[in-house]
Amino acid sequence: MDAIAASLALELVQKLRQTPPNQRLLVGLAGSPAAGKSSFAHRLLTNIREHEPTVALLVGLDGWHLTRAALDLMPDPALAHERRGAHWTFDADGYVAFITALRAPLQPDMNPIMAPTFSHSIKDPAFDAIRVEEHHRLVIVEGLYPFLSIEPWVEAAKLLDERWFIRVDEEEAANRLTKRHVETGICPDAEEARKRAEGNDLPNVFLVENMLADHHSIGDPLLARELDS
Repeated sequence: MDAIAASLALELVQKLRQTPPNQRLLVGLAGSPAAGKSSFAHRLLTNIREHEPTVALLVGLDGWHLTRAALDLMPDPALAHERRGAHWTFDADGYVAFITALRAPLQPDMNPIMAPTFSHSIKDPAFDAIRVEEHHRLVIVEGLYPFLSIEPWVEAAKLLDERWFIRVDEEEAANRLTKRHVETGICPDAEEARKRAEGNDLPNVFLVENMLADHHSIGDPLLARELDS
């Protein structure tokens, strides 16, 4: 993936240089759970900064997780906590508002646009943790749902300039998720971790992958470019 990241980074830099100076270039990087989205996004960012040191910023979609307190207020709190990570456990409206703000024309001395990040120490979002400044003209949003083709997510999808999807074999994804859940302490053992992967994470794969087929109906071109993990 290193060579792919280097090639795509150069492609983005060249595209940014052809973009009007008062506009941003917005990139959505999605994929199946455990497809390697975060690792690839960081490689991409590092390569971009070799050409343009200050223009690029990476924002993780996990910052728009609903808080545990918000999940407690849902009709079925137990299910909401169990399925945390499904698209309906995110602040989709807040994410759409963020992308909409990024799409506004850049102006001198404009205020930064704030974004949340996810704090694993508190297991909740940390609000206003990321500052998107005027000089951040290339913003990459990485996560499961940056260009989901259902409301309200689709309103953000329409505003992205690039949509990239990283695909991984389902069995490989299950193995990676099982290992991750044990290593991070989410689950006490591999058996429990496998159950969580199959019951919570992998059902999201079908939604994320099926969204690709719908994208032709909401813009041209809106179908994501696919990359193999």
